[in-house]
Amino acid sequence: MKFLDLAKVYIRSGGGGGGCVSFRREKYIEFGGPDGGDGGDGGSVYAEAVDGLNTLIDFRYQQHFFARSGQPGMGKQRTGKDGDDIVLRVPVGTEILDEDQETVIADMTELGQRVELARGGNGGFGNLHFKSSTNQAPRRANPGQEGVERTIWLRLKLIADVGLLGMPNAGKSTFLAATSNARPKIADYPFTTLHPNLGVVGVDNVEFVVADIPGLIDGASEGRGLGDLFLGHVERCAILLHLVDGTSQTVAEDYQTIITEIEAYDGPLASKPRLTVLNKIDALDEDALAEAKAELEEASGGPAMTMSGVSGDGVTDVLRALRSEIDDDRLRHRKAGEDEPAPWQP
Repeated sequence: MKFLDLAKVYIRSGGGGGGCVSFRREKYIEFGGPDGGDGGDGGSVYAEAVDGLNTLIDFRYQQHFFARSGQPGMGKQRTGKDGDDIVLRVPVGTEILDEDQETVIADMTELGQRVELARGGNGGFGNLHFKSSTNQAPRRANPGQEGVERTIWLRLKLIADVGLLGMPNAGKSTFLAATSNARPKIADYPFTTLHPNLGVVGVDNVEFVVADIPGLIDGASEGRGLGDLFLGHVERCAILLHLVDGTSQTVAEDYQTIITEIEAYDGPLASKPRLTVLNKIDALDEDALAEAKAELEEASGGPAMTMSGVSGDGVTDVLRALRSEIDDDRLRHRKAGEDEPAPWQP
């Protein structure tokens, strides 16, 4: 349970405290009049995007969040205490959905963003509020307003600039490991990657974030393999990097499989810019490379780049092509003289 991107949460705001019916009773004061205080307001439920989180695992162990109710009013014009608020701390990029999992309540895309999910009830008026020239001894007070109870869904979509797409074993995790400090699991069997990984990639004194998601297979939109559960994590990317295994005997079919799946996915992925790259060219000779590249370009209807995540051939050119498609306001510029940290040594 190291990664969780969907959670169901039950929330309830606090009810308001009831107003008080009270009269001033002191020696030698015959007509003290009403002095009942108001009830306190109930606590509200908020969601706030915080730093340092990239999973919803905290909501795996606690799903109920109930704010406290306000205290009732008291005599001597004393107002009840307000209920404490509750704040749900979520990662940046979390979507808050209604119980139908379709209606978007809020999209937490900025650090420090805070939204109110359930407002606490107002406290009731004490009998002091109902005093008038014709009703100098009111014997009624308002009850507090009830809180709001609702069920919501939290769905995490990671914030990244580049999203990696491809069939299983297309070399996505190898590319991420070769270009960043991320250490995803790499092996020679399909579906080595079981959850998304993020890595910070640097080129030409700028840095951007790359998201690696589990590979797609034919029928992923219908639930085959790991399905399209993780495609939401690349919806916010500026560009998609489509890696195609150059050692495959069906390069064109592999390319078309991914295109078909992202078009079947109900989202903006199909219209996003894509960079098509033929990977694992270190395992191909010149003739096989030329044949595979020509086949891929014919299938994609445009130019295709070549690279090898293992040997590093063409990786820098791919990174520069990705960088050119990302807006400057999304890039993190390195400070002058800032270098990669040296490996730790005893």
